[in-house]
Amino acid sequence: MQKITPYLWSDGKAEETANFYVSLFKNSKILTTSYYGDEMPEMSGKVLVVEFELEGQKFAVLNGGPEFKFNQAVSFLVDCKDQEEVDYFWDKLSEGGEIIECGWLKDKYGLAWQIIPTVLGEFLADPDKERAGRVMKAMLQMKKIEIEKLKQAYELK
Repeated sequence: MQKITPYLWSDGKAEETANFYVSLFKNSKILTTSYYGDEMPEMSGKVLVVEFELEGQKFAVLNGGPEFKFNQAVSFLVDCKDQEEVDYFWDKLSEGGEIIECGWLKDKYGLAWQIIPTVLGEFLADPDKERAGRVMKAMLQMKKIEIEKLKQAYELK
């Protein structure tokens, strides 16, 4: 059993939100859906919480109302093996949302995501600080991360 579960707040779109995320990730599914009862007559019968799983990570989304909004203080990083995967998640998650920079975006629900190729972390961890610095400089000029441009900066002599 997972000890810590990210619990997302939604303004009436918990079911839609969970279904959207589950549709994007291959190894994903809805786990449970619970509903408000008669103790809150104005919400009775409406979705309360949807628990779902994305790539083995359990999440929950609560229909809590309009009081709280997401901000970039919390984001989810998607580790992408290649440019095709970066493009896929970038395109799907940014649709109807907001493109930020350096691989960051906000989806249509306002949740922040980092769509990052694995190779970026490898390049930035290179003990050759000059190489790592060139990669960082290249990345800071991007919205969506482009692996080929990172490689060019890394291999520059």
